[in-house]
Amino acid sequence: MWIQILLIAAIVILAVFMMRRTGADSHLAIRRILMGMFVIVAVLSVLFPQWLSWLAGLVGVGRGTDLVMYGMIVMFLAFVYTQYRRNSQMQRQVTLLSRKIALLEAAEAESRHRPTGDEERTN
Repeated sequence: MWIQILLIAAIVILAVFMMRRTGADSHLAIRRILMGMFVIVAVLSVLFPQWLSWLAGLVGVGRGTDLVMYGMIVMFLAFVYTQYRRNSQMQRQVTLLSRKIALLEAAEAESRHRPTGDEERTN
C-alpha cells in the first residue's frame, strides 16, 4: 500500500514539473493532454497491476511488465529522435549566429581601420 502512495505521488509531482511552461513551448496543449493521459494510465497501472497483465494478454504480450518495457523502449526512441532534431536545430542557429557575429565584427574592424577624410588630406 505504501509503495502505491509513493509511486502515485512521484508520478503526479513529475507530471506537474513536466507540464510547466518553459517559454518556448509551441505544442504545449498537445503535450499537456498526452501527459494527462499518461498520468491517468500510470496511476491506474499502479493501483490495478492486474490491468496491465490483462492488456498485455489482449495484445499478445506475455506479461504486463513486458508490455511496460516495450512501451518504454518506444518512448525512449521517440525521445532520442526529438532530442536529435532539437540539437540539430540549435546547432544550425548557433552557426548562423556565429556567422552574423563574425560579419559584424569584421565590418566594425574595417570601419575602425578606414582612414577618415582628414587623415587622407594630411598624407
